[in-house]
Amino acid sequence: MRKLNEECGVFGIYDSDGGDVASTIYYGLLALQHRGQESCGIAVSETAAPKPRVRTIKGMGLVNETFDAESLSSLNGNIGVGHVRYSTAGASTRENAQPLVLNYIKGTLALAHNGNLVNALELRKDLEKNGSIFQTTIDTEVIAYHIARERVNSRSVEEAVGKAADKLRGSYSLIVMSPRKLVAVRDPFGFKPLCIGKRDSAYIIASESCALDTIGAEFIRDVRPGEIVTVTQAGLTSDCSRCRSEEEQARCVFEYIYFARPDSHIDGISVYASRVMAGRFLAKDSPVDADLIVGVPESGNAAALGYSIESGIPYGTAFVKNSYVGRTFISPKQSARETGVQIKLNVLSDVVRGKRLVLIDDSIVRGTTSDRIVSMLKEKGAREVHMRVSSPPFLWPCYFGTDVPEREELIAYNRSVEEIRQAIGADSLAYLKNERLPQIAGGRSVCTGCFDGRYPMETPSINIHNEIEDDY
Repeated sequence: MRKLNEECGVFGIYDSDGGDVASTIYYGLLALQHRGQESCGIAVSETAAPKPRVRTIKGMGLVNETFDAESLSSLNGNIGVGHVRYSTAGASTRENAQPLVLNYIKGTLALAHNGNLVNALELRKDLEKNGSIFQTTIDTEVIAYHIARERVNSRSVEEAVGKAADKLRGSYSLIVMSPRKLVAVRDPFGFKPLCIGKRDSAYIIASESCALDTIGAEFIRDVRPGEIVTVTQAGLTSDCSRCRSEEEQARCVFEYIYFARPDSHIDGISVYASRVMAGRFLAKDSPVDADLIVGVPESGNAAALGYSIESGIPYGTAFVKNSYVGRTFISPKQSARETGVQIKLNVLSDVVRGKRLVLIDDSIVRGTTSDRIVSMLKEKGAREVHMRVSSPPFLWPCYFGTDVPEREELIAYNRSVEEIRQAIGADSLAYLKNERLPQIAGGRSVCTGCFDGRYPMETPSINIHNEIEDDY
């Protein structure tokens, strides 16, 4: 069940043989649609043109609602970037849709960004004091202005990207299209995923490896945290001067738990295997006598399978999911959100009747959907519902791109596990232990700030998202 808002997805491609790339970007964005459903866009250019012109189409809604065969055919060019967005900072408007296209003295830049800058407000106000006029409320525009300013006195666009990156604090996986280059950079902590692929004469850079699979590209490698990758007619080059040691990195562990598609690999780790492992850990650490293991679709299914494998309790399907309705969290009123759960999920009463169930979900945020799901199972005859959660309790907000609410809105804030159990109506409740988080990420360093309040960098003392909206 979608209870947390997703992030954004980015996709870039450079075909050195001059082939049009718009349709490839389209299919890549379809593969990344799970990362954002509010808006999307594609920008392309022709590297061989004497004066390359950027063609852009952006719109609100899903990729297949924004583009059709006619619109894609108008996007001629062999270099391009695409973006799917969910807003964690900046309003959900067409003006804030990406890629962001910026015309400046050196030409044109098109940017697609996944992440959140914790110093966005500070950087923005400094730019405004020097005469910059902003057209959006997104931190991507702040990044674009800094790249443009640095480019004036830099030998190349990748050098300008590096100088701008030195000023940024927070999370960013960024793809920049200049007239004849594609440049990608990942923040030094590696919060957000980014990978490189190749298909014939084209290099591709994407948020997740599943997008490479979709377009038939070969996975080359992940972009290293802090690395700047440049694609030109001559091929691919890399600058790792800003890379840090593994111990200094801090990947978002929720990519493995929930955000990423299960068929993706992030930094060498299978997302599906991570979720199965989380379920196995839950079975080891929090066993329970039961008749059937079920997952909340879709994100709880792999962990449910892992719990079943480890415990020996059969795995089953308790829900039929209607994929053609909106996400429950976008409903403005709680009553509507709860109704959305019923519309989106229906219980297979023949499966659950008289059974002691272990219910696996990826997280409990506010607790409202969990409450309703437990009630639905018991209304259909489940004798017991024991809930197991494949993440620790959310106790702190996220500043790096996951839309975790303020602490007061979190059900785990000032509540014990037993109090949460009572609130959602489960017969027992247990969470994944914090010490398991690095293990499900293959021993990689991860950010656990939303679970324990220990962030990898200093965080703002104010709600930067609200501040941006209030001021702009």
